[in-house]
Amino acid sequence: MSSTHGEHRRVRITAAPNDGAVIEIDGHDVASSVEAYRITQTVDEGPEVTLYVQQGWRGLEFDGLAEVVVEPSDVRQVVIGFLDAVDWRRLDEAVLDRDDLDGQPGELTRGMLAQLREWAASA
Repeated sequence: MSSTHGEHRRVRITAAPNDGAVIEIDGHDVASSVEAYRITQTVDEGPEVTLYVQQGWRGLEFDGLAEVVVEPSDVRQVVIGFLDAVDWRRLDEAVLDRDDLDGQPGELTRGMLAQLREWAASA
């Protein structure tokens, strides 16, 4: 499957914990095919929506307002996106405030992994 770059599409995404997500591209519901999504925007550019779709998805035609990138689902990219979004200062503070640090070798690494796991589970 190839990515679609440089084309703007009308995108609507609403998501709430335990309610699932509504993901529409030009009014077409694509939520059942999307395993993950990422919305990014820089100061100099408009929003970009990246949809990570199930393997074998054939897609549909798009036309709209945000640049849409459609890629096969790749857990590595989802993990990289999650880690890129982590504020190291907030992670540092959260880990040092944990009650489960035990003074044993590797406690900070175990604390960081536990904190990231908790954040990922609540995302």
